[in-house]
Amino acid sequence: MVQQMDRHFDAVSFSGEDLRESEFTRCTFERCTFTHTSLEEINTLGCRFVHCNFQGATMNGSIHTESAFENCSFMEANLFVAKFVDCKMMGSDFTKARIDGITLTKGDWSYTNLRQARLVKQDLRNIRFFEADLYEANLEKCDLRGCDLTRTNLAKAKLQGADLRGAVMDGVDFKSFDVKGARMDTAQAVVFLRSFGAKVD
Repeated sequence: MVQQMDRHFDAVSFSGEDLRESEFTRCTFERCTFTHTSLEEINTLGCRFVHCNFQGATMNGSIHTESAFENCSFMEANLFVAKFVDCKMMGSDFTKARIDGITLTKGDWSYTNLRQARLVKQDLRNIRFFEADLYEANLEKCDLRGCDLTRTNLAKAKLQGADLRGAVMDGVDFKSFDVKGARMDTAQAVVFLRSFGAKVD
């Protein structure tokens, strides 16, 4: 277990290290490597990770509060039951990451790659997914109320039972996914109809 506070790390490799249950507070990591690192149950508070590589890292049970992971790679990382509370995740890649049971509370997930992510029954209210890639993501029964889904790629996404009321959906291609069974408000219904060429007075 490691405890670090107000530290700055630049291009440091933590690959393969055992950092389980470590605590990082207000630390900055730039271009650091955490490939296949043991990060189970770590806690980060107010930290910033920029262009860091978490490929294959085990981060299950980890808790991140008001931290930023900007343009980071989580390819094939294990994020089982991890929690991200009000975090900034802009531009990060979650290709083939294990995110079963993950908890996302508020935060900015703009430009993230969440293709084919399984987020069934998740409470995703008020999260910013501006131009995020949710291609083929499973969002069944998700609570997406108040989300910013501006120009989000929802092609082939599963939205059966999802609640989209109050979500901003400007620039979303409604023809690329099935909204059957999703809850929408009047404004969204109008945008949906217009996307298919209907004239709504």
